[in-house]
Amino acid sequence: MDDFVIELKEETPVLKTKKCRLIALVLQLFLTYGIYVFGLVSWYMYDAVIAFFTLILSFVVMGIVRSKLRNSSIPLKQIEFTYSDEEIAKWYTAKEIC
Repeated sequence: MDDFVIELKEETPVLKTKKCRLIALVLQLFLTYGIYVFGLVSWYMYDAVIAFFTLILSFVVMGIVRSKLRNSSIPLKQIEFTYSDEEIAKWYTAKEIC
């Protein structure tokens, strides 16, 4: 029988400067509420049918953006864990921006 060592989940990086925390907060808000903003703007500019399809399209696009950010910033041994938008934003900000 093989003994497998399961790696523990690394802690989410702590951002020290206000600039980095602000960037992570803006990125988190964009990932969390971006689809709703796009849907509301298209509803205001056009009509409900176009807003509905914009909401669906933005949901798909935001999922792709979220996965790209997650895969480019989180270490490979930690990919199998689930991460919230806040954790993805902190990892991306710590690895790529700050």
